[in-house]
Amino acid sequence: MVKKCYFLLLILCASYQSIAQVKSEVIQQRIEFISEQLQSEDIDLTNYIEQLNYFYDHPINLNATTGEDLEELGLLTSVQINDLILHRKLFGKFISIYELQGLKYWELTTIQLVLPFIQIDDKFDNLHITLKEALKGGKYEMFLRYQPMVEQKGGYVKVSDSIMANSNNYYKGNGDRYYTRFRYTYKTNISVGVTAEKDAGEQFFAGAQKNGFDFYSAHAFFKGGKYLRSAVIGDYQVQVGQGLNVWSSYAFGKTSDIATMKRSAIPLRPYTSVDEARFLRGIAFDFGVKSFSLLAFASSKMVDASSIADSTYEDLEFISTIDLSGLHRTNREIDKMNSLRENIAGLNLKYAKSGLKLGLAGVYQGYDKPYEKSVQLYNQFDFRGKQNFSFSGDYSYNIKNINIFGEVSKVWNADLSQFKSGWAMVHGAMIALDPRASIGILYRDYQKDYQTFYNAGFSEGSNTQNEKGLYTGIKLKLASAWSLNGYVDVFQFPWMKYGVDAPSRGHEFLLQPSYKPNKIFEIYVRFRQQLREKNSRDYLGNVTPLEDVLQRNYRINLSYVINESFTFKSRIEFVTVHRNSTGQKRGMLITQDLLYKPKSFPLDFSLRYALFDTDDYDTRLYSFENNALYAFAVPAYYYQGSRAYVLIRYSFLRHCDLWVRYGVFLYNNRTSISSGAEGIIGSRKTDLIVQLRISL
Repeated sequence: MVKKCYFLLLILCASYQSIAQVKSEVIQQRIEFISEQLQSEDIDLTNYIEQLNYFYDHPINLNATTGEDLEELGLLTSVQINDLILHRKLFGKFISIYELQGLKYWELTTIQLVLPFIQIDDKFDNLHITLKEALKGGKYEMFLRYQPMVEQKGGYVKVSDSIMANSNNYYKGNGDRYYTRFRYTYKTNISVGVTAEKDAGEQFFAGAQKNGFDFYSAHAFFKGGKYLRSAVIGDYQVQVGQGLNVWSSYAFGKTSDIATMKRSAIPLRPYTSVDEARFLRGIAFDFGVKSFSLLAFASSKMVDASSIADSTYEDLEFISTIDLSGLHRTNREIDKMNSLRENIAGLNLKYAKSGLKLGLAGVYQGYDKPYEKSVQLYNQFDFRGKQNFSFSGDYSYNIKNINIFGEVSKVWNADLSQFKSGWAMVHGAMIALDPRASIGILYRDYQKDYQTFYNAGFSEGSNTQNEKGLYTGIKLKLASAWSLNGYVDVFQFPWMKYGVDAPSRGHEFLLQPSYKPNKIFEIYVRFRQQLREKNSRDYLGNVTPLEDVLQRNYRINLSYVINESFTFKSRIEFVTVHRNSTGQKRGMLITQDLLYKPKSFPLDFSLRYALFDTDDYDTRLYSFENNALYAFAVPAYYYQGSRAYVLIRYSFLRHCDLWVRYGVFLYNNRTSISSGAEGIIGSRKTDLIVQLRISL
């Protein structure tokens, strides 16, 4: 016991010396989790980063928490949160942070991970806020961001007005990107903000964007009343259950941390990102009385779509495609702009008491024009019509060291000749076998005709539809310095998919042993194998056969804290992709990072140099890069070349932060990069970002 106390004391001392570093490490790890699953360069995780930043600046009071904010933190399992709540009920308030070592399912690594975001305090938050308190204690932030185009791209070549008016190969606006945001917040109780963005290629105070920015978002949010627990007017996000029915933000998928397999729903939150699709616009309220709460929301917004007139009916239009990119650069993209009105309304009734949570939800989604996209064999069960109804029930229950959870959802499409219904279900269990050993099991079954639009259920595919699977994950603390994470996921797709002309199946497994003997050194090795069936690229005849596509990823990652200011990181990653029609292809990525973050100097920086060599785009590798606050960079490395970037942050005048980031790809075997409007003549691709934050 004395040794444990001494060890925890050392951890606390080290943590408070490098607590900002811990914060950035946690954020980086979480972004990598999502980016590895989404395999996308264009993600916006502003809301999640704001969450961690807020809890860092306003740590969760363990004597006041009901567990909901700990779930929002996303670093603890339901078993660990329940363990803390039960300990407080049995033994009273926490007096010291050292008492956490007495929790049965909290080992020292867990305590170290959450330390920057928690505190012990006897004071409780005041639910009754006066206007004077809110204005005096609030935080005001202004962001200005500029991302210029460096290399000339094909879409920005100057052409005559007649060509520009009749072509979709050229962009109407310049290649620069502008972003601005103003936000006022008071703790988690009040948030008022406006966000605006112009994408590269869009016009600014001209043409289709006469009002300046192409995208505007605004909200007024309140949280913390006795009966009116939260309310919002403007843009917001809703999360329900396990993400099957409605979940209008990103969610974690399969990662090396099994805790991410369970969704921790935040019923209502303001929207501050610039993803122009995954949000709701209107009004929402969350009412509560004792153990019951009712979330009611309504949204109406314009979305981009292509319409086709029906010659058999006068003044009747059909929508053939819905565009979620949010880009309005060419004639075709501008023609799609705000062509369809989307209306959504829903209710979510919840009961929560003593480790038991139950929920019922109903959601209506409709359009002002019929949606009739072209019918293909693979998409014949997708939504068509004007309206859709979805209903769901979800549950979560803690039994000692076990948390069971799940959701069942069903849809009705009333526009079809008969009420067409599909259902989806997910059921899981998180089991803490020991403070050092946890396992997670999750089963999902999503029918091919299950049709909801804002979903984020645990899945292998990009949508909560046409999938069955069984996932099993494990997390072991083998010794004081050794740990092992891993999972196995076996799945099948009962119907066709895009690029897969028959029912298919596959599997994925991951093993990641880690060695971390102290706070300053960590190394982990990762092996991941993915097997999927896809259309063969080499075949004759009318029937496309399927072939196995086997991908193996190997990674070695090392992190070393040289001193309080310098951190050194190295990574080697290797990938192989094998399919009979193309043979085996390979890719490799080596990255070297140096982070300088002094405690008492207003300047810090991050440096990276990377070498990559891949046979083609199929063997691309993604790697998270440090960037300005609320800007995200997860580029794909492919072909052959090198990559370097430097990020500098300068803090001045007590309330101002300036970020400057310069990055460049140099390709060895390319004389041109990309094609068409995004094509660059040459072997260099540069990115530059300048951001100013003023915080009062």
